Amino acid sequence: MSQLRLLPFRLGPQAMRLLATRDIPMFSGHRMSSGPPTTVPSSRSGVSSSYMEEMYFAWLENPQSVHKSWDSFFQKASKEASLGPAQPQPPAVIHEIRPSVSSCTKTSKLVEDHLAVQSLIRAYQGSGDVKYHLGMYHERINRVTNRNITLSLVANPSHLEAVDPVVQGKTKAEQFYRGDAQGRKVMSILVHGDAAFAGQGVVYETFHLSDLPSYTTNGTVHVVVNNQIGFTTDPRMARSSPYPTDVARVVNAPIFHVNADDPEAVIYVCSVAAEWRNTFNKDVVVDLVCYRRRGHNEMDEPMFTQPLMYKQIHKQVPVLKKYADKLIAEGTVTLQEFEEEIAKYDRICEEAYGRSKDKKILHIKHWLDSPWPGFFNVDGEPKSMTCPTTGIPEDMLTHIGNVASSVPLEDFKIHTGLSRILRGRADMTKKRTVDWALAEYMAFGSLLKEGIHVRLSGQDVERGTFSHRHHVLHDQEVDRRTCVPMNHLWPDQAPYTVCNSSLSEYGVLGFELGYAMASPNALVLWEAQFGDFHNTAQCVIDQFISTGQAKWVRHNGIVLLLPHGMEGMGPEHSSARPERFLQMSNDDSDAYPVFTEDFEVSQLYDCNWIVVNCSTPASYFHVLRRQILLPFRKPLIVFTPKSLLRHPDAKSSFDQMVSGTSFQRMIPEDGPAARSPGQVQRLIFCTGKVYYDLVKERSSQGLEEQVAITRLEQISPFPFDLIMREAEKYSGAELVWCQEEHKNMGYYDYISPRFMTLLGRSRPIWYVGRDPAAAPATGNKNAHLVSLRKFLDTAFNLKAFEGKTF
Repeated sequence: MSQLRLLPFRLGPQAMRLLATRDIPMFSGHRMSSGPPTTVPSSRSGVSSSYMEEMYFAWLENPQSVHKSWDSFFQKASKEASLGPAQPQPPAVIHEIRPSVSSCTKTSKLVEDHLAVQSLIRAYQGSGDVKYHLGMYHERINRVTNRNITLSLVANPSHLEAVDPVVQGKTKAEQFYRGDAQGRKVMSILVHGDAAFAGQGVVYETFHLSDLPSYTTNGTVHVVVNNQIGFTTDPRMARSSPYPTDVARVVNAPIFHVNADDPEAVIYVCSVAAEWRNTFNKDVVVDLVCYRRRGHNEMDEPMFTQPLMYKQIHKQVPVLKKYADKLIAEGTVTLQEFEEEIAKYDRICEEAYGRSKDKKILHIKHWLDSPWPGFFNVDGEPKSMTCPTTGIPEDMLTHIGNVASSVPLEDFKIHTGLSRILRGRADMTKKRTVDWALAEYMAFGSLLKEGIHVRLSGQDVERGTFSHRHHVLHDQEVDRRTCVPMNHLWPDQAPYTVCNSSLSEYGVLGFELGYAMASPNALVLWEAQFGDFHNTAQCVIDQFISTGQAKWVRHNGIVLLLPHGMEGMGPEHSSARPERFLQMSNDDSDAYPVFTEDFEVSQLYDCNWIVVNCSTPASYFHVLRRQILLPFRKPLIVFTPKSLLRHPDAKSSFDQMVSGTSFQRMIPEDGPAARSPGQVQRLIFCTGKVYYDLVKERSSQGLEEQVAITRLEQISPFPFDLIMREAEKYSGAELVWCQEEHKNMGYYDYISPRFMTLLGRSRPIWYVGRDPAAAPATGNKNAHLVSLRKFLDTAFNLKAFEGKTF
C-alpha cells in the first residue's frame, strides 16, 4: 500500500480535508464490493500518490527543496496535527509506518529513490531535468502484427510545442536510414495542448514543413488534448479562431472533434485518423474535447479564475466510472470482471514502480530517445579519448576538386557565370589551393567517401547566400532539371542532401536537430542566411542544443553555420552574437586546468558545445572533419565569413590539408616576430576576419618585428595550453585582445577572465575594438570605416596603454 495513505493519519484532520479536496482516495483495510468504486483509484486519478509521497518526504528533509505550494500545504497540515488530538493508527497499516524523520535509513532511502534518475544523468555529464521531460526508447511486440515495434518518446522542455519540429526531424532521419520513402515503416505522433496548439507559432512552422520534399515525414497524426483552458486563460482570451485546431487548416488537414468522455468514439476516430494517414500520407488532427479535472498542477486552485466551469466539472462522473457503469448495465462485463481488471492494472503499476527503484535496471539507454548502438561502450562512455588526424591524401583532394569544377551530367547547360566559377575551382585545384567553398566541398566529399551521410539545410544553402557554394546546378534550358556533383564523387559513397528550407529558423533548426539525433554517423548542418537571424530560433539553441546533454543525456553533433562579420552592412546583417554562445559555454573561467596528454580531447568531451571562428579554409575543412572523427558528439557553432569567401589572402594550400595535418585550435605568429620573440613589444590575440585587417595595417606601418599576431580558431573550450605557450614565448610583450565587435559583445568578456586565470593576473590583457553599443553594428558605411580606423590605430600604437591601470 502506498505510504501516501499513511500521511493523513500522521498529519491530522487538516491533511485529510486537504487531500479529500484533491480526490486522493483513502482506503481502509478492506474493499467495498456492493457496486463499482465511487472513487477512481490513485493510479488513474490526476494526482500520483507516489509523487505526493516523494514531495512529503523531500519536504521533511528540506522544506526549500519543494515548490512553495507543497511547503504551504505540509506546513498547514503539520501545524493542525501538532495542535489537534492524536489520531489512532489504522490496524491494517501499522506495519508499514516509516521510521522517524531523524532516521538515517529513511533519509538515505529517500535520496536513493527520489534522485535515482537524476544521479544516473549526472553520471553521464548531466545536471538532469524533471523526470517528465526525459525521453524514452522501448521495443515491444505489436499484438496485431506480432512484429516488434519501437516506441521513442523525445525528451522535451517546458517550452510548449518546441519539440514538434525536433520529432519531425528525427522521424525524417529514421525514414531516410531505412529507405522508407513513403513513410510505411516510421511515423510520428505529436501530442498538443489546446492553448499551445493555437498560440505557439512553431506549430504553424512545423505544419508548413509537412509537404516539402526534403522535410516531409509522409503524414503525422496530431492529437490535441483540448481541456478548454490554458492554465488560467479562457479560450475567448487565447485565440481568435473558433477551434484551437484551426491552424491545421493551412495544409487542409482533416480535423476530427471527438468527445473524450466517449472512449469508443475516441478509438473509432483514432482508427479513422490512422487509416487516413496511411492512405494519403498527409497530416491529420484528432481534437479530444475534454476537461481538466484539477488545476494546472496538483496544488493549483482553478476555482479562483473559472468558478462556474469547475462547479460543473466537480459534478462530472469520471470517465472510467461512467464507461464501467455503461458496460455493466449493458451486460458486456460483470462487476467482478471490472474489479479484477482494476486490480490487475493497479498491480502492474505498483510492480513497475517497485522495479523502478532497483538501480540495477537503470541504464542510460532507457532514458535516451535515440540510442546509438555500438557508438559508445556498454557504460555509455567513449571508446577512446583520442582523435585521429583530420587530413586526407592529396589524390583525394585533387579528385574532389576536379569533380567540384565539372558538370557530371551530359547535355546539361549551366549559366555562363557559373562556368567562370567552375573554371576558377579547376585552376585552384591545379595550383593546390582552396578557397572557403572548395574547402567545404573537400570536407563533405571526403566524409561521403568514408560512408558518412552529409545533410546541409537552411535558407538558400544550395547556391549559398553569397553565391559561393553552388552545390545544385540548374539546367538553363530544361525546367527543374538539376545536378548535384557531390553525389557523383565515388561509386559507393554515402548520399549527400542539400536543401533550401522554408523561410523559417525556429522550425527548421529544430528539424535538423532532430535529424542529427538519429545517428552519430552523419554530419548534419544548418546554415543561417545571416548569423543575425539565428535568434528567431533561440528557443531551440537554449533549450535543446546548449543544454540537451546536461538535461537529457542526449549527445548531438549538429553544426550551426552562422555568417558573421562587421562589414558595414547594418545591425541586422553583421553579428551572429558570439557573446551569447560563449556566455552559455560551461567551462570555468576561474579553474586553472591540468595539462594532461589528452587535454585537447578531454576539453571537448567536458564542454557543452564547441565554438569556432575559422580564419582559413583549411581550418574550416579540418573542424568539419574533426566533428565526425571525434569519439563523441558535441554541437559545433561556426562563425563563417562573408567577405573572406573571396578574399585573395583567405586561401589555403593542400599542404595544410593533406594526411597528417589536423585542426589548429590556435594559429601562432609565423613571421619575422616569431623568429625574434625577444624584440616583440606587443602580442595581439584575435579571431576571424579581423586578422586580415590587422595584418594589412601592420604591414603598412612596418611593424612586422615589433608586433606579433596570433589567431584563436577555437574559442570555446578555451585553448589554455596553447595560449600559455604563446604568452611565455613573448614574455616581454604587451598582451592585447583585438576584435571588430563592440566591447560589450564579441569575445572579450569570455577570454579576459581566462587570460587572467592562466597568467595568474600577472599581465593584463588589454582591449582593442569598438566601444560598447546597444546595436551590434552601424548602418552607416562611413561610420563603420571611422570606427575601424580608430581601433586599428589603437592596435598598433605601442604607447596606447602607457600609464593606464588594468
